[in-house]
This record gives sequence, C-alpha cells and structure tokens, in this order.
Amino acid sequence: MDSFFKHCPNCTSTHFTFPDNIRFLCNACGFVYYHNIAAAVAVVFTFEDKILFAVRNIDPDKGKWDLPGGFIDPNETAEEAACREIEEELGVMIYSKDLKYITTSPNNYLFKNVPYRTLDVFYECALPSDAIKIKAEDEIQELIWIPRSEIDLDKIGFKSIRNVIEANYLV
Repeated sequence: MDSFFKHCPNCTSTHFTFPDNIRFLCNACGFVYYHNIAAAVAVVFTFEDKILFAVRNIDPDKGKWDLPGGFIDPNETAEEAACREIEEELGVMIYSKDLKYITTSPNNYLFKNVPYRTLDVFYECALPSDAIKIKAEDEIQELIWIPRSEIDLDKIGFKSIRNVIEANYLV
C-alpha cells in the first residue's frame, strides 16, 4: 500500500520509508512516526433470539451492516466508550454493569484515505425490548433486528464484526 504521507510532517522531505503502514521514517531528518493501533468498541445488542444491526450511512462500508459503537477517546475506558457511543448513536443509556465482554478482534478501517488498524473490543448487552431508535441519523441509515438463524455474514461490513458474529452468534 502506498503511504498516505506525501511529505515528512517535520521537514517536508519526500525521502522517507513507511513499510507496512507501521513506522514512518524520514531519511532526511530522522523523524519517526509510529502508526499505532486505534481502539474501538462495538456492542452486540440482543433481544430474544435477535441481534441489532445498524445499517451504515457513511463510508467506509456505507449501506453495510454494522454494530453500534465507535472509537475509544483518550483517557476513556472501553466500557465508558461503549456507553458514550450508545447514548450518542441510539439515545439509550447503558452502564458498564450492563456489558458482558465477548472478545477482541483486529480490523482495518480506511477513513479519508488513511488506513487505520484497529483493535475492536466487543461487548454484549441484552435489552428488555426491541423498541430502539436512531439518534445519530448522519451515521446510521436504519436499525434492523435479525434473528440469529437469518444473519447473512456477507451483509456485514467489517471483517472483525463478521468474525465475532460468526464465532459467537450463528446457530
């Protein structure tokens, strides 16, 4: 993959290496930038035998199924991020005690031509009802409850989500 950098951010030289999108090294000034993993959370909401999917309204993977969640902010725990993201996207207040840890999974997230590698932290949260609405209409086209036996992995956008759903929720 070509570097998303065109010049060194320190000296503007074009003489640099960025092997495997991990470490940027400027051969002119010695500037080093590590493109570290970004942390994200996703919540698998369940009701009876159904899973809640959000249809993405933005790229990457616009129109594909996703799980509610997002990036973890600095100085925030994964649980705090999950609760914040769910309130922002769905207007639902959940608490750390409501979250059951599932697993983590690596993912690739291409945003505005910058390839982010993420480590996605997955939680499950059972809901007492399937009545839930979209708050972040700019991010979510629609919410759909899919019975576990009817989940189509090809409709899920991100590899990490496909892997977790396949390993933990398909019947």
